[in-house]
Amino acid sequence: MSWVILFFAGLFEVGWAVGLKYTDGFSKPMPTALTIAAMAFSLGLLGLAMKELPLGTAYAIWTGVGAVGTVIAGIILFGESMALFRLVSVALIICGLVGLKISA
Repeated sequence: MSWVILFFAGLFEVGWAVGLKYTDGFSKPMPTALTIAAMAFSLGLLGLAMKELPLGTAYAIWTGVGAVGTVIAGIILFGESMALFRLVSVALIICGLVGLKISA
């Protein structure tokens, strides 16, 4: 169950990373409130997952899911680059995440 919780913590990390873009420097109240809520949920779920998972593994998976998800969101929502080297780099992060899961 900790792995599922950790995955959702990573998804909320994506939510707050994307939310930061919409806050316009924290000048828009609703996006700011939603971003802060996503931060709180993300950290709260990470803390729950760390009750059973090793610190290094949990933190690496959390940031990795957040990084990969944020890159994907950036491509979809903001038309960011889909350059081959960028996608290969994201694939390497995914390989690292899978490796951490297998080794845990």
